[in-house]
Amino acid sequence: MPPSCELNDERAPVFEYFPGNYVWNLAVVATLNNGGRIDDVDRACRPVLEAARQGADAGTQSLYEAWAAVADRVVAAAEADAVEGKIIGAGEGYYLGSLYTSQAERLQSPGWSGRNAAYQKSIDLLLRHMELSGAPVALVEVPYGGGSLPGYLYRAPSADGEPGPIIIEWNGLDSTKEMMYYSGFPQELARRGISTLMVDTPGSGEALRLRGLRSRFDTEVWAAACVDYLTALGEFDPERIGLVGWSLGGYYAPRAAAYEKRIKLVVSWGANYDWGETQQRRRRREGEHPVPHYWDHVQWVWGAKDLDEFFSLSKRVSLDGVLEEIAVPYLITHGIADRQIPVADAHRSYAEAVNSPDRELRIFTPEEGGVEHIGLDNFPLVSQFTADWIAARFTS
Repeated sequence: MPPSCELNDERAPVFEYFPGNYVWNLAVVATLNNGGRIDDVDRACRPVLEAARQGADAGTQSLYEAWAAVADRVVAAAEADAVEGKIIGAGEGYYLGSLYTSQAERLQSPGWSGRNAAYQKSIDLLLRHMELSGAPVALVEVPYGGGSLPGYLYRAPSADGEPGPIIIEWNGLDSTKEMMYYSGFPQELARRGISTLMVDTPGSGEALRLRGLRSRFDTEVWAAACVDYLTALGEFDPERIGLVGWSLGGYYAPRAAAYEKRIKLVVSWGANYDWGETQQRRRRREGEHPVPHYWDHVQWVWGAKDLDEFFSLSKRVSLDGVLEEIAVPYLITHGIADRQIPVADAHRSYAEAVNSPDRELRIFTPEEGGVEHIGLDNFPLVSQFTADWIAARFTS
């Protein structure tokens, strides 16, 4: 019998392959919104339907194995296509293999012994896709502290040969620079003449998994490193450097723009006003977690030795007294039925950004979609709106 995929009308319109398992469903929805094939997703999910009924944490390694089997099948076909000179199909296959691997890796425990290898696999497959597809993307290193932050630089063509605008894009708690590429957002910006620097900041992606860099509350430090790097390249207009952060990036980005004044535009793709208070709500089991093994995950991201230290650290992750320092255009998007971060955070963020000369709050509703966390139920809609908003300020 096929799975009982349905719309969860009681709370919000999200596609539920795994009824009642919010976290696993987010991976399915993100995969489909990022170009995953529904037959592949069904093949990957069907073997773990029973495991999904045991909750978000149980069975995640079985889920990875099921998704990895599908990814390996797709990659094997891509390799055969490449040998036969079918470069376009091969490039697409490597993309899908990377996407499926990445989404399954994201759901694993920080202590899973296969995690780093799985993440590296997602990178290697995506780089092969970029090579075969001719995507205008370079693998870059942003100097930071005594080392560097890994990133992808997606260059948009210049219409007049002059330095053009660029957006720095940051993750949230559990996403990666690879997911930024899958999302299609850099491609949307490029169609509008805007380049993108996708960066794994401390606490996310490769910076966390392979380099051991942990998050910090004073994100203007990362912003300065990114702007220094772009300025040194000399390719981009220093008066048109913007910053976009999704999910926890809805805190990271406005905090950075408040204190790093070379940022000329900022977007909270999902508001995140007081993340410390959000942890207290989650402690009381109010709202949903973004990933399985949640409390282990947040300690890993922030380098906390135990939950007490984590809760102490999280108190500093707040925009209280910060937003009035933003003096550039500021967009806040939020889904009205976001189950992770309450829509009240978006209204409060807008209300306190009183010194932004051009602020906008965009709440997505059930009639149009995009009501879930960072609009994952209709991601292209939110992506296109955000790209248009940026283009109206940086390219008009």
